[in-house]
Amino acid sequence: MGSGQVTDWQGKHVTVAGLGVSGVPAARALHGLGAKVTVVNDGDDARAREQAAELEALGVTVRLGDGDTLPDGTELIVTAPGWKPDKPLFAAADAAGVPVWGDVELAWRLRKPGAADWLAVTGTNGKTTTVQMLASILEAAGLRTAAVGNIGVSLLDAVLGDEEYDVLAVELSSYQLHWAPSLRAHSAAVLNLAPDHLDWHGSMEAYAKDKGRIYDGNRIACVYNTADKATEDLVREADVEEGCRAIGFTLGTPGPSQLGVVEGILVDRAFVENRHKNAQELAEVADVKPAAPHNIANALAAAALARAYGVPAGAVRDGLRAFTPDAHRIAHVADLDGVAYVDDSKATNTHAAQASLAAYDSVVWIAGGLAKGATFDELVADAAKRLRGAVLIGRDRELIREALARHAPEVPVVDLGRTDTGAMLEAVQEARRLARPGDTVLLAPACASMDMFANYNKRGDAFAQAVRELGA
Repeated sequence: MGSGQVTDWQGKHVTVAGLGVSGVPAARALHGLGAKVTVVNDGDDARAREQAAELEALGVTVRLGDGDTLPDGTELIVTAPGWKPDKPLFAAADAAGVPVWGDVELAWRLRKPGAADWLAVTGTNGKTTTVQMLASILEAAGLRTAAVGNIGVSLLDAVLGDEEYDVLAVELSSYQLHWAPSLRAHSAAVLNLAPDHLDWHGSMEAYAKDKGRIYDGNRIACVYNTADKATEDLVREADVEEGCRAIGFTLGTPGPSQLGVVEGILVDRAFVENRHKNAQELAEVADVKPAAPHNIANALAAAALARAYGVPAGAVRDGLRAFTPDAHRIAHVADLDGVAYVDDSKATNTHAAQASLAAYDSVVWIAGGLAKGATFDELVADAAKRLRGAVLIGRDRELIREALARHAPEVPVVDLGRTDTGAMLEAVQEARRLARPGDTVLLAPACASMDMFANYNKRGDAFAQAVRELGA
C-alpha cells in the first residue's frame, strides 16, 4: 500500500477487523478516502448492530459474527488493537500476502505533509497520567497539542480533523505498537515493564519487544527508566536515527543525560549546556499531584519528552501545576479519625499496586478481583513491612491470601466471601476496624474489577461512597 494520499485509496479493497472505539473511525476514514471497505466483527450484539447500521448507511459492508474469514479481494487489513495476532483472519492474510495495520499505523500513514510531531509514551503502568502531564506541559509552552491514542481520543480523528497541532502527546499500548511497523516518533518513553497481557503476546519477551518498537526511528530522545533495566535494554536494541540520545529518568540524583530529583527539586542534566557540570531546575516535587514516588517518575518522563521537544523549564513547572490527575489514581477520599482513605482502583495489576503501596508507610490494604493469571508473591513480600492489615474481596482473593500467608503471616487478614453491592461497604468497615491513627486505608486491588463491578471506575466510586457513609 502507498503512503496514503487519496489517489492511493480510490477503489482499494480494505477489510477493517473489529468495530468498537478504533474500528468505526477507521472504516469511516477509509470510506471517505474512496476505499471499498468491509468490516468484519466477531460479535453480533445490540451495540454491534447499531454501529453496523451507521456504517452501512454510508455504504460500508459489515459482516457480523464472523471475524475469522478473509473477505475476497482484500488488499489490506486494518485491525482493532485488541485482536490477537494468532487469529485465523491474520493467518489467512499472511498466506495471501495481505499486510495488516493497526489504527495507529493507519493514522501514521494518513498524516498530512508537515503534520505534527508525535511524542510517544508506553509502559505497563502510568501511560495515561504521563501523556496527560506531557500535554499539560506542552500547552503551558504555548504549543497546540492534544493527548491522544490509547487514552480514548482517536489518533485518526486527530490526524484527519480540521484542528492543526504542533505536536501530539500519544499514549500507545503494546497491542497498538504490535500493529504499527512504520511508526517513527520524534521522541518516545517506555516508563516501566512488568508482566501484563501475556495471554495476548504469548511471552514476556514478545511483550517487551512490542513495547520496544516505540523507540524505532526516534530522532531526538529515547527516554528510559534507570530503575527498570529492561527499559534501558530496549533503548540499546532500538534502531534509531543518527544522533538520537538515550535519556534516563531517576528518583535519585541524576547523572549527565538524565533527569532526576535533588533536595525536593526536579532537575534536568540532559538538555542543558555542559551537562557534566550543570543542572536546570524544572519544578518542585510539591508541584506534582499526587507526589507519590511512581507519579514523580511519570512527571520526570513527561518532562524529558517535553525538554526533548525544546520546551523551556518554566513550562514544565507551569504544566505540572496545572495538571489534575484522573479519578481513581491514588485519589485522597477523606480523613476519618486520623486515618487517610485513598482510592487507587486504577491499580488493576500487581506492578501498579506495588507502586501504590510503596507511597505509604503503614497501610490497611483492600485488594482482590480478577487476577488475569498474575501471581502475588513478589508484591506481598515487597509490601509486607508496610501492612497493618488486609481486607480481601473478589473472585481470586484466595491467591492474595495465600501469598500473605507465605510472606506476611503476622498481618491480620479479613477474607470477604460476598460479591454483592454491599461488599465494598463491609470491606471499608473492616479496614477501619484494623486501622490506627496515621495509617492509610488503600484500595489498590492489584486485580481487574469485572467480577464485581462494571469497571475500575465503578469500583472506586463504591469505595468512595462507602468511606462517605462511614464518615456520616
